[in-house]
This record gives sequence, structure tokens and C-alpha cells, in this order.
Amino acid sequence: MSATEWAIELTRAAATAAEDKLAQDIIAFDVSDQLAITDVFLLCSGSTPRQVRAVQDAIEERMIELGAKAVRREGMSEARWVLLDFADIVVHVMHQEERAFYALERLWSDCPVVKLS
Repeated sequence: MSATEWAIELTRAAATAAEDKLAQDIIAFDVSDQLAITDVFLLCSGSTPRQVRAVQDAIEERMIELGAKAVRREGMSEARWVLLDFADIVVHVMHQEERAFYALERLWSDCPVVKLS
């Protein structure tokens, strides 16, 4: 099974919102074969906690415009690793240091990459 069209649409919109706030290293993985709880993981980085928050805000605003609301949010107070769960997609907005340390790309490298553009 692969990610739904709705999940792909949300992922691309979230990636565009992140890119508008100058997020770096934006990549998405189709995790639908590995996880039953979501279809796509979107990863992106910010260089400061302030940028991480700005990226998070932009993504949430765009998702609300599309009719998707976060069912869960984690890590917003420190803004080092913010997780936004929209059910169909899960967005990880990470500070560059946390991104390098946790290396989620390596963890999910066996999953197909979602084309974002």
C-alpha cells in the first residue's frame, strides 16, 4: 500500500510552507507500508528555535487552510524538535543539531521518498 493522494497533497503543501520560511533539508518518506498510524513523514530543519517556530506556524496555517488540523503537537516549548501529527502525515520540524543527532533519514531510508515538487 502507498500513501493516499490526500496525504501526498498535504505533504507537498506542508513542504511548500516550510520552504517559504527557509527550512532546510526538506524530505518526505512514504511510511504507509511500515506504519499503520500515518502515511507520510515530512522532515525539515531550522537553524534557530525561532525559525523552527516560524516553520511550524506556517505549516499549521497551511494545513488549516486545507481543512487538516493537528491532532497532536509535541516539543513546541523548546522548539528544538516539533512534531505535528495531522493523522495522514506527521511533520518533524527539527533544529539542525537534533536533526544530525537523531538521523531520522537513516532510520526511514528503506521507505520510498515522496516527490515534493
